[in-house]
Amino acid sequence: MAAEKKDSGRCWWCGDDPLYVEYHDTEWGLPVDHDVRLFEKVCLEGFQSGLSWLTILRKRENFRAAFSGFDFNKVARFGDKKVETLLQDAGIVRNRAKILATINNAKQAREMVKEFGSLSAFFWQYEPDTSKRPPLRVQKDLCAITTCPEAKALSKDLKKRGWSFVGPTTIYAFMQSMGMVNDHLTTCSSHRKVEAARRKFKRPI
Repeated sequence: MAAEKKDSGRCWWCGDDPLYVEYHDTEWGLPVDHDVRLFEKVCLEGFQSGLSWLTILRKRENFRAAFSGFDFNKVARFGDKKVETLLQDAGIVRNRAKILATINNAKQAREMVKEFGSLSAFFWQYEPDTSKRPPLRVQKDLCAITTCPEAKALSKDLKKRGWSFVGPTTIYAFMQSMGMVNDHLTTCSSHRKVEAARRKFKRPI
C-alpha cells in the first residue's frame, strides 16, 4: 500500500499513476445507474479478487473487448468455445473460474432485470444510510472499512440468486466504485464533488 500523502488534495491510494489518478478523479464514487456499467463494475471487482485494482484498470479496455462491452445479454450467450478463447487472451485475467462466473452472472442479471426492471433498481435498494457513517478524515479511517451490513446483505442476496465472486468485501468495493457510498476522504478534492452528485442523483425505483 502506498504511503499516505500529506495535503495532496486527493486520496492516497491512487498514487501518481496517471490512469489511476484519472479513475479516482473522474469515476470512483460517482453514482451510476446504467445497467451495463453496473454489470461491468461488479464483474471487474470479482476479477480483482487477489490482485491489485490497478492491474484490472490497466486491462479494462481488453476486458471490455473480450466481454462484448459487458452487455450481459450478450455475455449470457457465451459458450464453451468462447470460454476457451478467453482463456487464451493475455489481455485479461485468464482465470477459468472467474470467466465462468462472469458468464453465469450475466445469466442471473437477465433474470433480475425481468424481476426488478433493471439491475440499477435492484442494487440501489441496498444503499446504506449515510447519516450513520462516520467521516473518513485520514487513511486509517478508510482502511478500517472493508465491508458493511448492507454489503453483506447484498452479497447474500446475490449468492442466493446464483451469482459467484460476490463476497462482502468485493461487493463493498463495488458499492464504493458505483457511488452507493462516498468513501473519498473528507480532505480529498473529490469528496464534495461526489457528495453533490449523490444529492442530485435520482435513485431508481
